Amino acid sequence: MCGIVGYAGKKEVIPVLIDGLRRLEYRGYDSAGVAISEKGKLITAKRKGKLEFLDSALNKTSFSGTVGIGHTRWATHGEPTIRNAHPHLDCRKEIALVHNGIIENYQQLRDALKKEGHKFVSKTDSEVIVHLIEKYYKSSLEKAVLSAIKRLKGSYAIAVICKNEPHRVVAARCGSPLIVGLGKEENFVASDVPAILTYTRNVIYLDDYEVAVLDEKKVTVKNIKGRLVEKKTEKIKWDINAAEKGGYPHFMLKEIEEQPQVIENIIHRRIDLKKRIFFDDINLSTKELKSIKKITIVACGSAWHAGLIGKYLIEKYAGVSVEVDFSSEYRYRSRIAGGRACLADKRELLIAVSQSGETADTLAAMKLARHKRIKILSICNVVGSTIVRESDGVIYTHAGPEIGVASTKAYLAQVSIFYLLAVHLAFIKRIIGRNTERRLVGEFMEMPALVQKIIKDTSLIEKCAEKYKGVNSFLYLGRNINYPTALEGALKLKEISYIHAEGCGAGEMKHGPIALVDEKLPSVCIAVKCDVYEKMMSNIQEIKARSGIVISVATERDREIAKYSDMVIYVPKVNEDLSCIITVVPLQILAYYMAVKRGCDVDKPRNLAKSVTVE
Repeated sequence: MCGIVGYAGKKEVIPVLIDGLRRLEYRGYDSAGVAISEKGKLITAKRKGKLEFLDSALNKTSFSGTVGIGHTRWATHGEPTIRNAHPHLDCRKEIALVHNGIIENYQQLRDALKKEGHKFVSKTDSEVIVHLIEKYYKSSLEKAVLSAIKRLKGSYAIAVICKNEPHRVVAARCGSPLIVGLGKEENFVASDVPAILTYTRNVIYLDDYEVAVLDEKKVTVKNIKGRLVEKKTEKIKWDINAAEKGGYPHFMLKEIEEQPQVIENIIHRRIDLKKRIFFDDINLSTKELKSIKKITIVACGSAWHAGLIGKYLIEKYAGVSVEVDFSSEYRYRSRIAGGRACLADKRELLIAVSQSGETADTLAAMKLARHKRIKILSICNVVGSTIVRESDGVIYTHAGPEIGVASTKAYLAQVSIFYLLAVHLAFIKRIIGRNTERRLVGEFMEMPALVQKIIKDTSLIEKCAEKYKGVNSFLYLGRNINYPTALEGALKLKEISYIHAEGCGAGEMKHGPIALVDEKLPSVCIAVKCDVYEKMMSNIQEIKARSGIVISVATERDREIAKYSDMVIYVPKVNEDLSCIITVVPLQILAYYMAVKRGCDVDKPRNLAKSVTVE
């Protein structure tokens, strides 16, 4: 989950590294550091905490160089300290390394290296890599890295520089994302595109067990056996401004307000002028889609909540049985353990959902599904990411870069894609006809304007946040398709405001959670006009009968619900199956203002990182 960046060129390297790290800080902000080649020696600087502390320290120095590496850390092994911060050095302080990932056999390697006389200064798993490189270094950093990575078990993306080869950066990856940026008389390596987009749009996506060697003039890529690999150059199409705050106080607020445009983009890319749905990269024939009898959705966090909504929609419209698993738990299920007897039916499909396309647990789930010969379709935001490359087909959400750690627009894009996919499958399977497809698509096309209506005036939500900012626990309740919305609303609140929040199916409230209800606990109840409205009203009255606080999300002009609510946040009236798009937006906004009013760092919540690239 850490962010790494490297540069070889003619520019002063420190501003390039700091700029890149600033754009990667959503990947971790426990500590930050850089190492540069300067006049035949390696210079390092590291600081605990956010990047601003490192930047401030570097501004007081006169370091100068044109080759270097940088790192922003999300701590795994070893607490956040300067000693554990990257870059790590070998015993002679001639080799510097930055690492993202987890080395599973680090303890065995560490013990063996210590017996050989290597001295360790940190408690990290990463430091063993630089000592391994030192062990194998003769006169070629590239060969030493190739030898070292053969000893590693686990995941890694690394960038390495050496005092004896001052114009070169060597990088390698396995299980953690790494890209190479191709510039004019300069080349880059980074964990993610935003780090280098100021300088180049041309990138190479490294695959597992590949090593890249870059200097200012060229880049070569080899496999773990040292053989040259021809790599395709991809051109990034989105603009760097999409990854800037653009005058907003926080990325999260900007990304919430971008949601109408995100849905509009999906409409333009997935619906034709005759209101027909199409998926250009799905890579599954109509015959294959028609034959699907079972779908398993794997995802983590907000993407898992989107998958739950996908289950409701696909089962309702397409009549296909759907299971939704946490990616981290999918591998433990007995149905995919064992031998050939467990090979999948050809009519089964696995859908992997990930904003970043680099989620480690989801990749592990996909690997197991691939072993069982299950077809894999991914729903992803990042073009060319690892999950996309490991899938048979993909549906891109095209939401643009999401920098805020708490997912907002990426989540809404995933939900939107699931709605269109469900309708598309229903039409292909002839469960619905052309007129019904056109009607359902037409209703979806109204979503950008309706979401914009919610975003336009958030004053009541701000008042709600102000009133309850001192509360330390919330209950979120929903039914049917808005049960996952309750889970998502609770997750947003706990992620950025550090308030304990529990999402619950409202029908399950009497089976335990109602014990929490008292005059101090706010319950956020999603009670829009729909088939389960009367049941939600009964749940609300049960809460009020116990002196509980009720904050309702309700359909505009519903005056009855106000009699039983302390506050009502109104949303436009929509088809129940689309209400999950409308109802989640005020919950995102409520979480945002709660965090702001409690003085929390909205875009960089403690202990979290945007892309979870370690298991």
